[in-house]
Amino acid sequence: MQINVIGFYKIKKINNPDQYKDKLKKYFINSSIRGTVIISKEGVNGTISGQKYKVKKCLNYIKKKLSIKKFDSNNYSEINFQPFYRPKIKIKKEIIPIGLTLSSNEKKKNRYVEPKNWNKLILNKNTIVIDIRKPIEFKLGTFKNALDPNVKNFRNFPSFFKKLKKNKKIAIFCTGGIRCEKAGNYLRKKGFKEIFQLKGGILNYLNSIDSKESLWHGECFVFDNRVSVKHKLKLGTYTMCSGCRTPVSPKDKKSMKYIEDITCPNCYDKLSQSQKKKFLMRKKQKENLKKI
Repeated sequence: MQINVIGFYKIKKINNPDQYKDKLKKYFINSSIRGTVIISKEGVNGTISGQKYKVKKCLNYIKKKLSIKKFDSNNYSEINFQPFYRPKIKIKKEIIPIGLTLSSNEKKKNRYVEPKNWNKLILNKNTIVIDIRKPIEFKLGTFKNALDPNVKNFRNFPSFFKKLKKNKKIAIFCTGGIRCEKAGNYLRKKGFKEIFQLKGGILNYLNSIDSKESLWHGECFVFDNRVSVKHKLKLGTYTMCSGCRTPVSPKDKKSMKYIEDITCPNCYDKLSQSQKKKFLMRKKQKENLKKI
């Protein structure tokens, strides 16, 4: 059975977001929809999955409840397994934490670059290309000429931005676009003039640009059981280590330190024998459940 996966976000004022948590959770459970949706006073951000017609109804339900006509961005893909374990509805102060609330009026000031025009921008020698994601995501793949700020927490990005010259042309990108909304808004408030963000993020680019013309190298990390995706959002080659929750590449799997569902080269020497035994027991329990 094919499963539809949709990532989306909308920047808009939402009064009393707590009132929607239980209603959405109940709807998700009754409709067999899984995924994560974050709601705050500044908007909504989420990725959900399920059968095509159910996902479509769910999106309409979310729009109706939150008084949304159209999402600012959405990315569709299909896969033959369920990429989420359960539905999660989270209420937070900010959609993406950076210590700066974003409004729809502020969002209108952001400058978006369509995927078809992105290559020309980042190949310009006067453009500073910044990957607005975590190091673990950068490691799996990124754009040509992109800088890795090496920031593990989005709240710490302002300390990196202080190093940039305000007269430079800056191109920023992230997975689906929402992190760039916050980063671009922050930079503009700090006096940066030429800030450009990839519309719809990496996912939109990979879905729109032919691999032969692409300046993307590697795979794109996603926050679900797919772990990574390639061009046309096809399933990537990475899996997730059960021991340290880091992506495992096909090369890592050939290592003597890789034991499926237990350890990988990244954590093999860090885990104690008791931890490894614990993961081994968990693995056997999963295998026994599959036999039932």
